Amino acid sequence: MTLYALRQTIRYDFNRPTGAGRQLFRILPADIPGVQRVRDVHYDFAPEVGERGTFRDFFGTRVIEAAMPPGLVSLDLTMQAVVERAVDDSLLDLSPPLEGLAAEVAACRGVGPDSPHHFTQPSRRIAAAPRIADFARAHAAAGLTVRGLVEALGRAVHAHMAFDAEATHVDTAPEAAFALQRGVCQDFAQIMVGGLRALGVPAAYVAGYLRTLPPPGQPRLIGADAMHAWVRAWAGAETGWIDYDPTNACFVRNDHIDVGFGRDYDDVAPVTGRLRLDGHHSGSHSVDIEEIAA
Repeated sequence: MTLYALRQTIRYDFNRPTGAGRQLFRILPADIPGVQRVRDVHYDFAPEVGERGTFRDFFGTRVIEAAMPPGLVSLDLTMQAVVERAVDDSLLDLSPPLEGLAAEVAACRGVGPDSPHHFTQPSRRIAAAPRIADFARAHAAAGLTVRGLVEALGRAVHAHMAFDAEATHVDTAPEAAFALQRGVCQDFAQIMVGGLRALGVPAAYVAGYLRTLPPPGQPRLIGADAMHAWVRAWAGAETGWIDYDPTNACFVRNDHIDVGFGRDYDDVAPVTGRLRLDGHHSGSHSVDIEEIAA
């Protein structure tokens, strides 16, 4: 078990006072039985906004909803939480061969938030992409279990792509990032999701935080951690969902903190909504994750 103190700050500056609006923020860590427990969480706006509250979306992500008053010239949202992670490190593979997964998916009758049926088809941001499908098929060796395939494809995406924060933007399609062979964690994750779906493996896009460590001998920088994205794949009825991080070529363990999941980035974007603007604005965010004593 690992315990973290988490702090996320989002700041906006406007060169002219804003009109009214309403914003949704998906930044709160999730409670996941047996995996992640939120011991404490609170958030504050400065200046204070109007009506505000939280609700859960269809996939269970806790969402902050805020009515923005007119006249803002800046806005800060600060969220602080204490989060416990206790991921099972077992490497036992109980997933079926890929050839047997379709029957297990078909046998699932539920349509709740974690049903694999929501994650088998292309979605708004992850369209069918022939080049990504061919790439995935090339790494689906005969006899692989679903878990083995998830790892093989995740490692292949990691090898194919170079991390480059300047190469893509939030609206870059997975197929375009794949052709560039460059991108950020959003691109790595959406490419892998598309490849798994092309092979018949239900796959979701996960948003959260990643605790990073400085190089040996270097001080830890406050605010240097980041929001992150990875992949959740359904590996059969007995195994259920497993998480893989293609950006770092690893199964997800205690360094990752879940916020939520969905069909693609749109379902878990950290900020959505409407705000009337007359002029330019700038935004920034910082994330700080520190391991603390239990």
